[in-house]
Amino acid sequence: MSFKSILQDMKGEFGSISRKGFEGRFGRSRSHRVVEESVVTAVDAMRQSCWANMPPELLRDVLMRIEESDCDWPSRQNVVACSGVCRSWREIMKDIVRNLEVSGKVTFPISVKQPGPRNTLVQCFIKRNRSSQTYHLYLNYSQASNDNGKFLLAARRCRRPTYTDYIISLNAGDVSKTSSNNIGKLRSNFLGTKFTIFDAQPPNAGAKVTKSRSTRLVGMRQISPRVPAGNFPVAHISYELNVLGSRGPRRMQCVMDAIPVAAIEPGGIAPTQTAFIPGNFDSFPSLPFFRSKSTRSDSFQSGPISTPKDEMLVLKNKTPRWHDQLQCWCLNFNGRVTVASVKNFQLVASLENGAGGQEQQHENVILQFGKVGKDIFTMDYQYPISAFQAFAICLSSFDTKIACE
Repeated sequence: MSFKSILQDMKGEFGSISRKGFEGRFGRSRSHRVVEESVVTAVDAMRQSCWANMPPELLRDVLMRIEESDCDWPSRQNVVACSGVCRSWREIMKDIVRNLEVSGKVTFPISVKQPGPRNTLVQCFIKRNRSSQTYHLYLNYSQASNDNGKFLLAARRCRRPTYTDYIISLNAGDVSKTSSNNIGKLRSNFLGTKFTIFDAQPPNAGAKVTKSRSTRLVGMRQISPRVPAGNFPVAHISYELNVLGSRGPRRMQCVMDAIPVAAIEPGGIAPTQTAFIPGNFDSFPSLPFFRSKSTRSDSFQSGPISTPKDEMLVLKNKTPRWHDQLQCWCLNFNGRVTVASVKNFQLVASLENGAGGQEQQHENVILQFGKVGKDIFTMDYQYPISAFQAFAICLSSFDTKIACE
């Protein structure tokens, strides 16, 4: 029996068991916690399977080959299925699967909170639904098409008299402040010129929660403590006011509160979350997805405890050039953007040069966003920001800007 046939047999058997197990888990209601007969049958089949008594060394080798062979979605779901078979399999997968920065592969839900790979853009796209005021982020299956992809995040616009909130969730069908799938939000001021990105969980060990109206309401309504109610500011976005009313590209600046400016240097380190806080997410309740190199017991792999204001990473939009023949402002998106729009932008790191305070920009694009069709936009990002942070920054471009247009 060839090793390839062993892998196929293993994927089919345990992938089916894992899917049945997940369906049984999430398909039941709270009032009737009954394990379905199919789940029991699947578990019994697993215990009687030839894989149950496999030596740990051989099992690890098999799982490593599965992880190496299934590099892209949708085949990457086999890796997720293997990690959901049982605790021992999950422990092995924790050692095998590396975080997004190292592997360049989006695998588990925590990947949306981890910095992207270095020197390689993760290609995604956003679909906007105007009627429901929702936005869905997908990972590209292929570079040739933005029609389908792996779902990553969803956001819903909530307009208030003096501000606007964009609630960000892991579940496209459950986007609300009180949901256990809520991982953060973007809040704007009335003019749409200033935005703050809030993380529902601390981005590093020294993060401090910010009290807000929504946090107090959660306490007053006595929402279940499993609901993430933290407001940890991780970035501030500002758009330059257009006081003269001249037409031209927007000017934006992003101050990344949780990322030190040293992160963009060779060998620099950005804070990396390795697990959601236990109890907030039912789908993966207790163990971190990746083995941390640190001996600390918290859920953060590395990074500073706190970042002084003058050492925070600052991102600014790359200045476009005027094209005389096309009569428009242009940027090189390397074919990823095809429709002209005031929303299109590229963000690069901005540094002050020496005592003179002269500003200089890195050429390396950290985030780019642009329109490719009606209500379809591409979003490409890389280290040191995460998909969650990149998605929130792009959402700020959708918001109406009374004083900037």
